[in-house]
Amino acid sequence: MAGAASRDKLVSTREAILRGALTVVGEHGVGGLTNRRIVAAAGVSLGTLTYHFPSQTALLREAMLLFVEDETAKLGAIVDGYRSEGLSVEQAASVVEHVIAQLPFGADELGAHELYLQAARDPELHEASSRCFAAYDELAVTILSALGVPDPARLAGPVVALIAGLQLRRLATGETDTPVAEPLIMLLRGA
Repeated sequence: MAGAASRDKLVSTREAILRGALTVVGEHGVGGLTNRRIVAAAGVSLGTLTYHFPSQTALLREAMLLFVEDETAKLGAIVDGYRSEGLSVEQAASVVEHVIAQLPFGADELGAHELYLQAARDPELHEASSRCFAAYDELAVTILSALGVPDPARLAGPVVALIAGLQLRRLATGETDTPVAEPLIMLLRGA
């Protein structure tokens, strides 16, 4: 029993560090990521940080994966709530627009975008970034399949790119009413 408690504490400490890193990256950018800021945000000691993550790249890679795991689980649960409703493409696009409007608009979301940009500069983050987009693509395939959209695997990447681009625009401009439904329908209908 003590082994399970120790394992849970290690996981929660590790997760606190990852979430702290996401917050710091969201607030200060990757260039502002320091061990002191991370440990302050995570509420752990400096030794604990270096014990769990031997390098900043390892920390960034795991933080990126944690964010996407949380995000796809959250979005997957929303999808499951609508799965049995037999939505049309238009209704589904409207739901997507509503869901995106409800997504948090804070440091963690900004941090994730910072990490994707960092992956463009750091080849050691490419695999984690690819895994993140693969998870988004898989979720898009699930949604498109449930809607009966032909060839969902072929459309998943462009759908994810459209939504990611609109999210980036939302973050960069502060516009919270960026339309999603109409461009999504245009993409799906081939207009």
